[in-house]
Amino acid sequence: MELLGKGRFSSGLMNIADNIIFAAGTVAPVFIIITAGYVSRRLKIINENFVDITSRFVFNVSLPVFIFLKLVDLDLSEAISASEVIYIYLATILSFFLLLLISSTLIKNGRDRASFLQGAFRGNFAIIGLAVVANLFGREALGDATVLLAFIIPLYNVLAVIALTIPLHKDKKINMKATIMEILLNPLVVSVIIGLPFSFFKIRLPGILLESGNYISDLALPMALVGIGGSLNLKSIRKASKLAFFSSAVKLVILPAFLSAGAYVAGFRGEELGIMFILFACPTAIVSFIMAETMGANSKLAGNIVLVSTMGSIFTLSAGIMVLRGLSLI
Repeated sequence: MELLGKGRFSSGLMNIADNIIFAAGTVAPVFIIITAGYVSRRLKIINENFVDITSRFVFNVSLPVFIFLKLVDLDLSEAISASEVIYIYLATILSFFLLLLISSTLIKNGRDRASFLQGAFRGNFAIIGLAVVANLFGREALGDATVLLAFIIPLYNVLAVIALTIPLHKDKKINMKATIMEILLNPLVVSVIIGLPFSFFKIRLPGILLESGNYISDLALPMALVGIGGSLNLKSIRKASKLAFFSSAVKLVILPAFLSAGAYVAGFRGEELGIMFILFACPTAIVSFIMAETMGANSKLAGNIVLVSTMGSIFTLSAGIMVLRGLSLI
């Protein structure tokens, strides 16, 4: 009996070690590329201009082509899980308005509250999320993840406008036409709108266009990750406020824990649950800083939230994957 007990204990330790190694191996490649961008910026191999240009290229060209090609390859009748989309929408909307209510009582300054709120819900699934999904489930899982991305992008944009408008109590009315056009003309949304008919009607691209598109789309994730690394300024972490850490904790720990638990209770398992966890647990999207600056929120706080959440997600994503795998849920 004693030997049997020791054997089970050793087996348990080995399983824990395996899960730690697996989780670290899934997340590490993403952040190694980010580190390469950071080191390159510090060594002046790349500069701020390079980061700005490549970020615009990824957002306006490479990533939309990536999303378009993934949609073209999908059989939408098999790829779309209505229950998955409904749960993600309900979870995101309910958590957003709960955060809006809580932040209105805890944070008095409107500019701070706007940046806190956007940072706490808007994840970088398009870049870091897809990269982690590919490492965790293989590149074939990117099709399903891209479909979810197609649905979540418009929702994130609408909620971001609300987050950056209500707390600021602006006197002027929201220009709904301009806001709707801004959402619809988002390059990622445009790629979805164009890609869906190709997928639905099973339209195949000419070989030369497909090959060229693949070259461009292959640049999307690695170039975006290098850009994230190049934009990081670790010295800012020391100056980051409590609100930046609080918002990051909500984004990386509180929401992923509750929303993933809710997904489990709702019956999601395996790849579906894993992808949803990654979506909820991604660090704050870089575009939140740009929108905060444009709409008059506290852009410094927004930038610090992006930085803190990006660095923190190295550990929280790894821990979450380790737990889910240890419980045999993914």
